[in-house]
Amino acid sequence: QVQLVESGGGFVQAGGSLRLSCEASGRTFSSYGMGWFRQAPGKEREFVAGITWKGRSTNYADSVKGRFTISADNAKNTVYLQMNSLKPEDTAVYYCAADRLGIGRKVESYDYWGQGTHVTVSS
Repeated sequence: QVQLVESGGGFVQAGGSLRLSCEASGRTFSSYGMGWFRQAPGKEREFVAGITWKGRSTNYADSVKGRFTISADNAKNTVYLQMNSLKPEDTAVYYCAADRLGIGRKVESYDYWGQGTHVTVSS
């Protein structure tokens, strides 16, 4: 099995920054695609960013492009989401997920999920 644990969420004022971490453990995941999703109250879960462990291919949602950066540290089995220039509309629960087939943009593409970490951005 693959287990994912997110951390780094919290409260921040608009314009501030946070770095989320997702530590992966369990059986091999080197070929997996890793993604960050978020879900705001009353809204559907949406794709934020994705990365492959090998090759470092990435993709981003238009809403975060230029502000967020996804990265991976293979030695630590950890994926990060650096969030800069945060806006109130970024407020959501952020989830780390693993797609064994690559980097998908759909919730249905992902096989493993973390418990989520809360991010609240105040104006």
